[in-house]
Amino acid sequence: MTLRSHVRIVDSADVSPDAVIGDGSSIWHLAQVREDAQLGENCIVGRGAYIGTGVVMGDNCKVQNYALVYEPAKLGDGVFIGPAVVLTNDTYPRAINADGTIKSAHDWEPVGVTIERGAAIGARATCVAPVTIGAWATVAAGAVVVKDVPAYALVAGVPARRIGWVGESGVPLVAGEDTNIWVCPTTGDRFFETDGKLTKETV
Repeated sequence: MTLRSHVRIVDSADVSPDAVIGDGSSIWHLAQVREDAQLGENCIVGRGAYIGTGVVMGDNCKVQNYALVYEPAKLGDGVFIGPAVVLTNDTYPRAINADGTIKSAHDWEPVGVTIERGAAIGARATCVAPVTIGAWATVAAGAVVVKDVPAYALVAGVPARRIGWVGESGVPLVAGEDTNIWVCPTTGDRFFETDGKLTKETV
């Protein structure tokens, strides 16, 4: 196991010796971090959470209790994974092959969920791979994501659909003076909507 300084791993956690854990990170009770997983600095893996083989997490990520992050998921910096979230990795899941034999690791190819910087996945949401959750997007609790989510989108439901936009503070944006302008009520940041995508105004 490659550990940076100031890493906290409680005795009941199961962390592979082949995992890389960044400085300032914490792995809590009954969590499992598999082989070749890479966690950045200041990450938190909550009680009973699972981080699959080769999963890559950026800095300052938070994976809450009993979330399941299956390989080959990739999480950008500052990603929030709520309690009991599931990131899947099998497009056509089966326990057995068509001939009745038990499926092995060689009988399927894992596909991953990609979550970009600052995005948040609410409690008990499921992201069905392969999908990409854009930067600073928010997936509401209990949603089932089956297609890509654009940056800054707020999605909810089964299947998840966009119901609004959110800023980097996580607060829903409000309409501006024009139909294609959105404003963050917390920070004052302004965004422009074009063809179903949001772009932050640069100063």
